[in-house]
Amino acid sequence: MKKLFTASLLAAGLALSAVAHAAQPPLLNVSYDVMRDFYKDYNPAFQKHWEAEHKGDKQTIQMSFGGSSKQARSVIDGLPADVITMNMATDINALADNGKLVPENWVTRLPDNSAPFTSATVFIVRKGNPKALKDWPDLVKDGVQVIVPNPKTSGNGRYTFLSAWGYVEKNGGDEDKARAFVAKLFKNAPVLDTGGRAATTTFMTNQIGDVLVTFENEAEMIAREFGRDQFEVIYPSVSAEAEPPVTVVDKVVDRKGTREVVEAYLKYLWSPEGQEIAANNYLRPRDPAVLAKYSDRFPKVDFLSVEKTFGNWRDVQKKYFNDGGVFDQIYNGQ
Repeated sequence: MKKLFTASLLAAGLALSAVAHAAQPPLLNVSYDVMRDFYKDYNPAFQKHWEAEHKGDKQTIQMSFGGSSKQARSVIDGLPADVITMNMATDINALADNGKLVPENWVTRLPDNSAPFTSATVFIVRKGNPKALKDWPDLVKDGVQVIVPNPKTSGNGRYTFLSAWGYVEKNGGDEDKARAFVAKLFKNAPVLDTGGRAATTTFMTNQIGDVLVTFENEAEMIAREFGRDQFEVIYPSVSAEAEPPVTVVDKVVDRKGTREVVEAYLKYLWSPEGQEIAANNYLRPRDPAVLAKYSDRFPKVDFLSVEKTFGNWRDVQKKYFNDGGVFDQIYNGQ
C-alpha cells in the first residue's frame, strides 16, 4: 500500500511538472515587417536550444509584425511584448520615453549597441532594369516611380531618407541641396505604405513603380517568393548602415516572470547558430568568421554611419521624422 501511495505521489509530481512546463507563458516578440523569414528560422532553433539546456522545458514564441514605428506605438499602448526587435534605435528609444518600458541605457546591455547584425539599402528594379536606375540621382528623375514605405511609420523609409540625404552631403552638397534632393525622391513615390513588406506587395504583386527601395535581406525574400527572374538588385553608391537593435521590454517581463528566457532568446542571436541563420537570411552577421564564410552574398558597401553623420538617434528622430520635422515639411511642400 505504501509503495502504491509513493508511486501515486511520483506520478502526480511528474504530471504537475509536465503541466508546469506546458504552462510557461508564451514569449511575444514584436518585430518589423521584413524580419518574418528570419524569425521563422530562428525561433525553432532557439526553442530546441532552450529545451536542451532546460531539461525539456518547452517555450512557445509568438510573433507580431508590422511597420517598425507602428509596432513600437502598439507596445507603448499596451501590447505585452516581452521582446521588441526593431530596425533602428528610435523605435526602442520611444519605449524609454513613453512609460519607461525599457531603461534609457538599453542599448548598452548587449554587444554591438544591441544590434546582432546589419543590413544595406538596395534598389529592386524590374528585370532588365528598363529605366537604367543605378544610383540615387536616378530616383529623382521625372517619370520614375519610387516605392518606399513611409518614414513616419517605417524604419525602412527612414533609412532610405537618410541614405539619400547622405549621398548628397557625401558628394559636396549642403543641407539645402540635400533637402531638395530628398523632396524630389519622395515626390516620385506614388504611395507610402506603412511598412517594408507592404511596400514589397505594392511593387511585386500590384506591379506599381519602377524601383523598390528596401533592405538587402528583403531582396532574398522576394527571390524566394516571386522567383529570381522577376527583378534585379542594384547597390547604390551610398547606404546608411542599418543596425537593427533588440531589447527586453523590462516592465512586461518583470510582470510576467519571463526575464530568464527572454534574455537567453536575445543573447542567442549572437551565438554561432544565430549568426549563421542571419547570414542565411541575407542579414550581415557581426561574427567575423561567419561574415567571411558568406562573403559572396554580401558585396562591399560604402556604409554611412547614421550617428557619425547625423548625430544621435534621438536628435535624428526629432529633427527629421517627428511631427512637423523635416520629412513633414518637404512632403507637404514647405
